[in-house]
Amino acid sequence: MDFSLSDEQRMVVETARRIGERFGPAYWRDLDARKAYPADAWAAICEAGLCGIALPEEYGGAGLGMLEMALAIEQLTVGGAGATLAQMFMLNPIFGGVSIARFGTPAQKRELLPGLVAGKATFCMALTEPDAGTNSLDIRSFARAEGKGWRLNGRKVWITAVPQASRMLVVARTARIEEVRRKTEGITLFLIEPDRPGVTHSPIEKLGTHTLPSSSVFFDEVRLEAEDVVGEVGQGWPALLEVLNTERIVTTAGLVGTVRLATRLAVNYAATRKVFGDRPIGAYQGLQFPLAQAHALSEAAALLNHKAAALCDRGLPYGSEANQAKLLAAQAAALATERAMQTMGGMGYAKEFDVERLWRDARLFRFAPVSEEMILNFIAQHDLGMPRSY
Repeated sequence: MDFSLSDEQRMVVETARRIGERFGPAYWRDLDARKAYPADAWAAICEAGLCGIALPEEYGGAGLGMLEMALAIEQLTVGGAGATLAQMFMLNPIFGGVSIARFGTPAQKRELLPGLVAGKATFCMALTEPDAGTNSLDIRSFARAEGKGWRLNGRKVWITAVPQASRMLVVARTARIEEVRRKTEGITLFLIEPDRPGVTHSPIEKLGTHTLPSSSVFFDEVRLEAEDVVGEVGQGWPALLEVLNTERIVTTAGLVGTVRLATRLAVNYAATRKVFGDRPIGAYQGLQFPLAQAHALSEAAALLNHKAAALCDRGLPYGSEANQAKLLAAQAAALATERAMQTMGGMGYAKEFDVERLWRDARLFRFAPVSEEMILNFIAQHDLGMPRSY
């Protein structure tokens, strides 16, 4: 295997590195305090062509792949943002880009992809429900047929960046669970405006990721038309899996950047901090070993994630690699941010040193967008051939 980067990939990495450093820790610390959306950073990312890195050239994208996107996100997040910036890529190039570019109609592609690439169109996805959670097949939001369209009713929860989105990818049933042979049948993807009549939403107060709001979303007799459908009616599950698996790649890349950032902050602090005598605390193995462990886990996750992305770009199965990489990266980020705080002692608890923000944000990804337990279930069943346990 050749692990070297091409000239084009090195250019992507360098471009992302410069933007990541331009919007450093102070920028994200301020946004976190104000619970403000990172509009300036996202505009710069789109202007540099990184939003459309894996989207078709005919719609303004770069025509590259998920591997280049992962490399870019690693560099963008290590500059100061941490894991929360990766969510911007989930929302737009994944929820919007993957769904439309791979499954949308020619009209949807022409209308939305150029705006997505330019940062003028932003997206969110309404999937998770209060009574379904990780079990996406058990969603109950239902679109009943009415004339040439549908009427949608239901509720979603933990939907990211609804107030800022110009389009919402809605996952709903067009056939009830009781009416289908398999739960994977009867699911349809719709693309609508978040302010369409009958759609309301309310904010959820939360621990971290303050730069992107989370909301409960309610659908009350929302009119859906045939042109709102993404893919095939009743056959949305395979398309949804593609969206979710590429989401794993983006998530992992952001967590890898978080580990590198938190570790760097801790190492720099430990290099100058002295408590007993003239030796810096960074010389103590009790501080070195946990950070080294997190680094090793993260680098393993990055390599596995690059493999998943490369397989995805070649049209080969990559779900196992994407899930395993996300598992390792989330654990590495949890360890790195917690131990970075411990290294800094009281200053690690202070907002001005940024690690507490990275810790709060990274904690989300132990259970989102898929929990560690469900990944382990997947590995046991699909990779080890063990019986389904749930």
